[in-house]
Amino acid sequence: MTDPSRNQRARAKLLSGWRDRAVSFKAVSFGVIGIVNSVVDYSVFLLARATFDRSPAAFAAFDAVAASCHCSTGVTISLIAANVLSWIVAVSGSYIMNSSITFAAESGRKLSWNAYVKFVLSGIVGWVANTATLIVAAEVLLLPVWAAKVIAILASFVVNFSLSHFVVFRARAGATGGGAKDGA
Repeated sequence: MTDPSRNQRARAKLLSGWRDRAVSFKAVSFGVIGIVNSVVDYSVFLLARATFDRSPAAFAAFDAVAASCHCSTGVTISLIAANVLSWIVAVSGSYIMNSSITFAAESGRKLSWNAYVKFVLSGIVGWVANTATLIVAAEVLLLPVWAAKVIAILASFVVNFSLSHFVVFRARAGATGGGAKDGA
């Protein structure tokens, strides 16, 4: 009898985790928090963009950045700045809420810079998964853009939740009845 490969063990653990009711509750909680943070992201983006548009100093700074990199216009830099600001606010709120609610047992409802950095990095991985899925679905599979975006959102949800559950907020030994060890 051969020992299952590492990939098979990881797959079995992932499937087992998704079947667990506690994980299902966490997935729903993670999704609701994601919706709240999408609203926050969108609202902060609109507010930042409106603020930048009304600020001659901001516009001058964005034009200077655009001129120095010869890569875009001040308007494009303004969009990027507003988008980065709104994403940072949303991902920070998401980390706080997920630490306090979704993964409260794993985090002990305590915030840490280490977990925050891991959460942000997992968010970036989720964004990459979202973008790659969007491009493949729209450009390779030739799906309508709206359908491609829905599939991309689902893909990034699975990636973000899985990374949060298994990496960022993985169970501490003894925290949830004998969770994974730190080295696991």
